[in-house]
Amino acid sequence: MTNTTAAPARDHRDVYRLMSLMTGAEKHGPAATSTLDVLWVLYDRVLRVTPDTVDAPDRDRFLLSKGHGPMAYYAVLAAHGFFGEELLPGFGSYGSPLGHHPDRMLVPGAEIGSGSLGHGLPLAVGSVLGLRAQGLADPRVWVLIGDAELDEGSNHEAVAYAGPAGLEQLHTVVIDNASASYARPGGIAARFEAAGWSVASVDGRDHEALYAAFTAPHPGRPRAVVAHVDPKP
Repeated sequence: MTNTTAAPARDHRDVYRLMSLMTGAEKHGPAATSTLDVLWVLYDRVLRVTPDTVDAPDRDRFLLSKGHGPMAYYAVLAAHGFFGEELLPGFGSYGSPLGHHPDRMLVPGAEIGSGSLGHGLPLAVGSVLGLRAQGLADPRVWVLIGDAELDEGSNHEAVAYAGPAGLEQLHTVVIDNASASYARPGGIAARFEAAGWSVASVDGRDHEALYAAFTAPHPGRPRAVVAHVDPKP
């Protein structure tokens, strides 16, 4: 399997227009915008999944855990052809498949039904273990979490387990927009490093830096990328 996806329908600049099609009091615009560049680089250059391979056993899996990120997620999925942009104006409305939290049964390309903080990283760990049990060593599992989610103990259990277990297929992107309630000694990166992860800290709006961090080798260890982002575009 190659490290490419199908050609996107639009370029990065058009995603802001797609995001503008979604309205409502629950859209969490600034928080969603802080994830936009990470999501774009992943779907445009890194993730091995396309609208035609969403059910392929050897696809990469992307799990959105950050609860206030769906608006950007939907815009990027639409830009890459997972569904039509005509669905975007209905975001969050009754009868729309695009809820305030993604539903894997309704949103093409969504791997999990997310919402409650702290669930995505443990689910990603379980996904890697499930792939291993099936003898699938090639698919990678990516999960995007927010810095505030690290206030949840379930995430720390997953971090503590994944490093010693050598879950090389696991990749975590932490959006650090300074929204966490509690500071971490040495910062977020130090927490992952202490658990044996391969770690990088980058500017979350620098596409080349993100790509380099996402594609760096990390044999025998899970990978964490801490993306520092001002939530304003």
